[in-house]
Amino acid sequence: MEQDEIYLIDLWRIFSREWKWFAAVLVVALVCTFAFAHRARNQWEATAWIQIGQVGQVPSGQDPKTESLARVLERLQMVPFENEVMNSLGFSPDSPEASLYRKSMKLEPLPYAGPLIRMSLRGYSAQQVRQFAVATVNQLQAIHQRLEARPLQLAKARLDEIQADLRNAQAEQDRLQQAVTPAGKDDAGSKGIQNPLLASVLLTSKNEEIRGLQLARSDLVDRLSATYTYETSLLGSVYVPDKRVSPNLVLIWGAGLLLGAFLGGLAAMARNAVRRRVHR
Repeated sequence: MEQDEIYLIDLWRIFSREWKWFAAVLVVALVCTFAFAHRARNQWEATAWIQIGQVGQVPSGQDPKTESLARVLERLQMVPFENEVMNSLGFSPDSPEASLYRKSMKLEPLPYAGPLIRMSLRGYSAQQVRQFAVATVNQLQAIHQRLEARPLQLAKARLDEIQADLRNAQAEQDRLQQAVTPAGKDDAGSKGIQNPLLASVLLTSKNEEIRGLQLARSDLVDRLSATYTYETSLLGSVYVPDKRVSPNLVLIWGAGLLLGAFLGGLAAMARNAVRRRVHR
């Protein structure tokens, strides 16, 4: 304990003797902190949630998503993709805005929520960072629209085919119904089926076929509805806090003060050591 008290007294003597050096270094550090705080550009951060599109009608065993979650994450981090986003907004790939966009992008997969991707990125203004987020989703949406075009075309063609088969089956059902009906067995539409029993069997089979086609059409219409088939898009709106995220003046000034005090103490002790050596 006595050694500690002597050591503290020695430190006090050093700082009281060399306080000018301590104060000078501290002032220089605070001036540098002031310059850095006022030269640093303001940055805002945006958070967006991306919903990956899907086509409800796909071959059995295949993922209905346009792209898997892992592929979308890789695509969003590809430099050519990010450069295309910046070009769509009028920024060159070498601009400070593009550099901040690429450097600040953070992606968090949410596989059990859609799946979704939580994306956060920064810009030099609240409006700019919101534009960055929207442009990113629009670029991804355009790519996915091209990937979805063929599966959607095939699904709609299949729906048209089912509807045509259903119309033909319903027309055949009406003809068979007339053949089975006694009052209409001599009609022109019933020619070719002279046996009412055969017509009844064919009518039952046709009814089953129509029910199957109606179920297939209903299932396909449901799968092509907005519940199961939708485009890649933003889930909700882009969130941008009212306050900037950088520079954090409290953190900057606190770090500058601590660093200045540390360097000032080192300068005072170094000056005292030089003074003692010269004195000896």
